This record gives sequence, structure tokens and C-alpha cells, in this order.
Amino acid sequence: MQRQSRGPNRGPGRIPEKPHNLKKAMGDLLAYCRKDMAVIVIALILAAGGAVLTIIGPKQISKITDTIAEGLMTGIDMEKIARTGVLLIVLYGLSALFTFLQHYLMAGFNQRLSKRMRKEIIEKINRLKLSYFNFHENGDVLSRVTNDVDTISSSLSNSLATIVSSVAQFVGCLIMMIVTNWIMAGTSVLSTIIAMMLMMIIMGRSQKYFVARQQSLGELNGYIEEMYTGHDVIRTANGDKKVKEKFDILNAAVRKANFMSQFLGGLMQPLMSFIGNFGYVAVCVVGAALAMNGTITFGVITAFMIYVRQFQSPVQQIAQAMTNMQSAAAAAERVFEFLGEEELEDEKDKVRKINDVRGEVDFSHVRFAYPDKPDETIIHDFSAHILPGQKVAIVGPTGAGKTTLVNLLMRFYETTDGAISIDGVRTTDMSRQEVHDLFGMVLQDTWLFEGTVRENLLYNTQEVTDEQMKQACKACGIHTFIKALPQGYDTVLSDNTAISAGQKQLMTIARAMIQNSPMLILDEATSSVDTRTELITQRAMDTLTEHRTSFVIAHRLSTIRNADLILVLRGGDIVEQGSHEELMAKQGFYAELYNSQFEQAA
Repeated sequence: MQRQSRGPNRGPGRIPEKPHNLKKAMGDLLAYCRKDMAVIVIALILAAGGAVLTIIGPKQISKITDTIAEGLMTGIDMEKIARTGVLLIVLYGLSALFTFLQHYLMAGFNQRLSKRMRKEIIEKINRLKLSYFNFHENGDVLSRVTNDVDTISSSLSNSLATIVSSVAQFVGCLIMMIVTNWIMAGTSVLSTIIAMMLMMIIMGRSQKYFVARQQSLGELNGYIEEMYTGHDVIRTANGDKKVKEKFDILNAAVRKANFMSQFLGGLMQPLMSFIGNFGYVAVCVVGAALAMNGTITFGVITAFMIYVRQFQSPVQQIAQAMTNMQSAAAAAERVFEFLGEEELEDEKDKVRKINDVRGEVDFSHVRFAYPDKPDETIIHDFSAHILPGQKVAIVGPTGAGKTTLVNLLMRFYETTDGAISIDGVRTTDMSRQEVHDLFGMVLQDTWLFEGTVRENLLYNTQEVTDEQMKQACKACGIHTFIKALPQGYDTVLSDNTAISAGQKQLMTIARAMIQNSPMLILDEATSSVDTRTELITQRAMDTLTEHRTSFVIAHRLSTIRNADLILVLRGGDIVEQGSHEELMAKQGFYAELYNSQFEQAA
């Protein structure tokens, strides 16, 4: 909610698009449903049973018609008609009951499927390598959690049962028609074969548009999320026109894919109706000729007319269901592609822990290159030894490797070569969770979720008293501001809550103080505060870093003059290190950076 974004997650490259295989996606989806297979089978049996009971009906209607025709001259046997009518009521009643139960079971199955998919996607996000998010926009991931899962659920809602019941009805009607009169049955089957051939042609041409629809929708959602996050920047930079032009392009792609998929999918219904009516007329003509020759009775024609309708209806239903299944397959492909992404390796065997953390950190000949670009080394040969309790500032120009170094320390990425140790224990010998527990982090990008101030400050922190929380806020200079909010610490933060970027930053610093981690990482933590607030923040950070090993990434060099050790990075290597006074005395690269900032300020 209250997140400031640096824009989309653009990484060192883009992952090439994989070929699409909707048949495999459909197979994966059916395999994924195996936990509910018993429910699905029961629902499908009920669907087939309901269809079969419906098929039996026309035969009984034929008996009623013949009874009426025979009794027109001698008297109608109302008792026989009543018995047949009661039987019809029972048959159609059972058919309705089976259909109701089938829909009930399938509704429950669909909701369980959606719930399990969303749960697994959220769990998957926490197991993915950080590099995944360098290649995929946040909105695209969000689209898989919402749009794609919803598409699967809605498409499967009735499609599976519809296909089974329609096939059962189709086969049953075919058998009953052949038994009743093979000549009229052949006339109806011929028109149905033409319909099915047209259906297969349309499906073959429309598949790519169903895939394109899900992809283009994911891209549009990603762009909207990005632009919404940076709305203020867009308005102040007068970028509305450019944003609208890009949006129109993406929106047009969604419109085109939606139009083509819906148009081609929608063609099936009118085509099936036309061919169904054509077959209906043909059967009427043939039936009339046979009745005139005395080959069949009037009751047979009546029954056959109902069978023809029942015979053509499944073809139309199958066509519509297959269209829905294509949507489900296209969405399932994206979901399973996400669930199949490479994860962080299992670390159950890594049980090393540091019980009494001193905070001694050692970088030994660390090298790093992104896995997809192993030839482009970011960190060449980094070595440094940090003593317990030292405040270490990491400075250098943009692209020098400052944030990358912190990512390696936190094991967001693994080193290509070399080792990083904490209190003599290699970070690779500890689980990532254990490493993360050692650090508190204050990032340049503030993150506050929709919840109370108290919930934001105490995020994932246990056994903290109100007094400890308030002392941290007082140290950061935000206690008075929070008390002035409508409900104080119980005020719910939302888009309508008036909080400045600097106040958000101070709240994240207070959160780190409350977490009380043994070591700290501060990434441009004062970037969003004004000069006066910076003094308050600096005092709070001095208190926060006292007796703790801390790493401070800073572009504003005036904020790290009191650092115990300053590491100056350039092109992935340490070119200088020492205290502020020592580095200034050398009149080297650090002194050049420091003096240039004051010249720019002047």
C-alpha cells in the first residue's frame, strides 16, 4: 500500500518466451486436481446419470403420443397415460436432483482448487530466487494470482461436467435414434459430423488468441501497477501523454486478443445452432416421408424430434465447454509456469547457528556475476574485515556494487567465488532464515502496509511492550506526530492518511530499532528526509547502531563522517578504505567524491 517504488523490476536481461503447449497445460491441470478426483468422478457420474435419465424421457412421450393417436376413435386410455406421466415426472425429477448435486460438488471443488492454487503461489513467491523478480513485473505476478486463477476456476466450473453429460447425452441419443429409426438417425448424424469438423477448425485457429489474451492482460496489469505507484512522478513530469500512449498500445493488444478469442469462440454457438436447425428440418422431411409410407408411426416422429434436439444440444454444449477449457488451459500454463520456476535450494541440512552474536564480518575474495551473465562480473575481488560493533559505510558512484554487496551479505544472491563469514561461520553454512534474523534493515524504499501504526511498527516482532515501542518512536522524533493522528498508534494507515515520505522513513527506522537485531543494514535511510529531520534521524541512527555492527550505504557523504570504517567502491572493487579523516588526508577518490558534493551544493 504505502510503498515507494523504483519502477518495474528490470534486471540484467529478459527471459526468452517459452513455446506454448496448451495440451500439456491441460494435462498438468487435470493432474493437479487428482486430490479431488473422487469428488470429480462422483460429480461426473451424476452428470452422466442426469443426462441418461433425460434421454429415456422421449421414449415415454412417444408412448403417450401413440396412446392418444390410437384412442382418438375408440377412446383414450387415460390410466395408461397417467402411469407414463408419473414415470416421466420421476425420471425428470431424478435428473434434476443429479444435476443439482453435480453442480454443488463442482462448486466446492472449484473453490478448493482456487484456494490451493493461491496458497501455493504465495508460498512459491517466498521460495523463488530474487533473480526471478528481476525479469518479471510485479503486476504480471499479481495477474497470475488473481486473473489466471479466477479464469481457471470459472472455466472449469461447469465445463468438465458439461463435457461428460453432453457426451453421455450424445451417445445415448445416438443409440436411441438408431434403435428408433436408422434412416432418420443417419440424416441427423451427417449434419452433426459437419458441425464437429467446423468446431475443430475454429478451435485450432483460436488457441493462440486465448494464450495472447492471458499474456497481454498480465502485461497491462504490470504496467498499470507500475504507473499507479509512480503516479506523482508522472504528473509532476507531465508524462501523462506518454503514459496514455503506452497504455493505449497495451490496452489495444488486450482488446485485440479478447476480441479474436471471443469472436472465434462465439462463432461456435451460432454455427451449431444453424447446423442443428438444418438437421432438424432434414429429419422432419425424412420423417414425414417415412410416415406417409407407413414405415413409422406418428409417435416415433414425435420422439425423434425430441431426440434430434437432445442430440444437437450436446454438440453445442461441447463446443462452448471446449472454448472455456482453452481459456483454462491458457491460464493454467501461466500458473504452472510460475509454480515450476527454479526455487532456492533446500536448506534443511544447514543447522549452523550463532548463539552469542558479536558481529565480526569477513569478506574474503568475494566475486559475483549474475547467473544469466556469468561473463559480466559485478564484484571482482572484494575483501574486508569488519570488527564487532563497527559502523561501516559503503560509498561509491552508481553501479559500483554497493547494494549488490549487501544482497550478497543477506544471501539474496550467492557469491560466484569467495566467502562471507559472520563470527567465523560462513553464511552459506547457515540457513537464509538464520542469516536474515541477524540483521535489521532500513531501506531507501519505505514499506508500510494497510494496518495500524502499531501493527506496522511491531511487524513480525514478538514480546515488545508499548513503552519500548514509544521510546523507539521518541528517539526517531515521530512520537508527537503519531499521537496527533486521529487514533494515535491505533490509526489505520491507508492511501487517505496524510503521511510524508520522511515520516514513513522515520517509521521504518523506528521499526528497525524495535526489532533490536544484532546487526544492521541501512540503505540510504535518510534519503527521504529534510535537513532538519536528517539531524533527528542521524541521532536516532547513532543510537540504533551503538554497539552493533552496521553497514550504511550512503550517497550523502556528510551523514557517514563518524563511521568507524569507510569502504570506497569503484567498479566492483575496494579502491580505498579507512576513516573519514584518513581518506580525506589521502586526497584520493573519496576526497574527490566528498568535495564534489559540497561543490554541487554550493
